Amino acid sequence: MTAPIISFRGATKVFPGRRRGGAREVRAVDGVTLDVHAGEIFGVIGYSGAGKSTLVRLINALETATAGSVVVDGTDLTGLSEARLRPVRAGIGMIFQQFNLLSSRTVAGNVAYPLEVAGWPRERRRERVRELLDFVGIGDKADVYPSALSGGQKQRVGIARALATNPKILLADEATSALDPETTADVLALLRRVNRELGITVVVITHEMDVVRSICHRVAVMEHGKVVELGDAYQVFSAPRHPVTRRFVASALKDRPSPAVLARLRERHPGRIVTVRVDEVSGSSAQVTHVLREHGVDGTIVYGGITEVAERAFGSLTLELVGPDGAVAGALAGLRAVTDVVDHGTAADPHDDPSAVVHRPANDDPTTDDPTNDERSSR
Repeated sequence: MTAPIISFRGATKVFPGRRRGGAREVRAVDGVTLDVHAGEIFGVIGYSGAGKSTLVRLINALETATAGSVVVDGTDLTGLSEARLRPVRAGIGMIFQQFNLLSSRTVAGNVAYPLEVAGWPRERRRERVRELLDFVGIGDKADVYPSALSGGQKQRVGIARALATNPKILLADEATSALDPETTADVLALLRRVNRELGITVVVITHEMDVVRSICHRVAVMEHGKVVELGDAYQVFSAPRHPVTRRFVASALKDRPSPAVLARLRERHPGRIVTVRVDEVSGSSAQVTHVLREHGVDGTIVYGGITEVAERAFGSLTLELVGPDGAVAGALAGLRAVTDVVDHGTAADPHDDPSAVVHRPANDDPTTDDPTNDERSSR
């Protein structure tokens, strides 16, 4: 069993109150215990103020833990001097939301900067910069200044700079928040390449569930400084346990009809309207078809969406079921046996089915992810 490359054990970061009259302290990170495995893309997601950026700053010791421990690549950062932290930080690259490029330097000069600090000789620096700019797809921009670049190009420079000294870990703090959707997709594809081709562990800090859906193997969901859900990205998407996670998933998938859309669907389609979950793990798509055929019920898709989560299909389909009442009732029972079902009724009898629940594993602890377990999620 290999040790994790990043390990938090009861990690806590408390900022003292700063206002007159003794303002209460802020527990930005509160007792976090989790592992990041070497070679994975690990997501940390949360709304503003959840503590995710403070958590990532504990990894490179830009902030020090008030309590607990943070171990990075075998080194416990607790109480280390700046001199002893330096080699640890050398193994960590970081990219930022606002790029943080040096406007007075060319693209090549920005990428070369950490190599200059590390004392690389000039010719070796030039070779490494050329190699990195080609890797990130902007080899023709070496002599251009940042002001002439698009947002996506600037982030590519930031990624090249972060990779300059061959780090084992890459931290991406809201790295796509300032980019449009198409550029975001390009940058995420590049981060996936960094992970797959270079074997670099990537930690992604984000408030966008679409980012997690696109590239992360595992994810931790944070709220008020705590990890409220932790696990395989596909499992977190397909069976979210905590309310904040459900909000994130709903914002990313948009695969279920709103009340207004439901009302229109009922008016247009006289049959029974139901929403069923479809996922690759259970093979529920094929089972839905089998159940409807078995009961002699016609099922027409009237709404829904299927997307990829961690490179596996997942989503929901809303169907109009048409057939004799008994057959439809039997089909509903059969569907509930193989997947999650929400019964929306008909125009004459509209309702939501209170028995519809999210399937969960027997252990219902939302943060269960044994830090000593060395199993890897599917890649």
